[in-house]
Amino acid sequence: MNMLDREVTMPAAVALDAPLSALLREGTRAEHEQAENEGFVSRLMSGGLDVAAYADLAAQQHAVYTALEEASAVVRADQRGTGLVFDELTRVPAIERDLAYLHGDGWREEIRVLPATETYVARLRDVGGDLPRYAAHAYTRYLGDLSGGQIVQRMMQRHYGMGVAGLEFYDFPEIVKVKPFKDLYRERLDGLALSAEETDVAVAEAQEAFRLNRAVFVELGERHPGVSR
Repeated sequence: MNMLDREVTMPAAVALDAPLSALLREGTRAEHEQAENEGFVSRLMSGGLDVAAYADLAAQQHAVYTALEEASAVVRADQRGTGLVFDELTRVPAIERDLAYLHGDGWREEIRVLPATETYVARLRDVGGDLPRYAAHAYTRYLGDLSGGQIVQRMMQRHYGMGVAGLEFYDFPEIVKVKPFKDLYRERLDGLALSAEETDVAVAEAQEAFRLNRAVFVELGERHPGVSR
């Protein structure tokens, strides 16, 4: 069965006519928990890996966000979707500065994009120009960066002695207050006026986005098993 043909199961507490942001949040709860509890993430956040593991993660982020922000350029031209694209969220330049710090000027030749990341990127390039699917991927990435991503930054600094350099990905200098911005982003999501069918597609695609992200974590975990304690 095609992933997009799967029935989207919503918790009973969420009405089918709930705002898109609520449907996305509740519809991806299980996938979200599975991704954030993946072994690589747990080890990285607890200090069980090293800066090289984080640098490898940054390389995968570069590939994913390059594809996502290529899709943003397409969606910006969509009359319904233009309000969902914020220049303040653009991440690729920051990731490239991080990679230059972590690997040196020759970082493009140094980094390796993993097979799971290539699959993720291919999915983004295949469906990213479609508004419901773009909304799903942008929601999972950018709101995550503005929430849990800030915790990742603090843990990298605490456990690996990193400073600002190498962690610019998690800085949003043009967003003065994160909560009001996240509220605005959710309002824009809810204002997309998607049909019921498009809403189902968006939730299914968000679930797929978390699964794709988790697959990247699995492969990163195989490359960086850490030290048994």
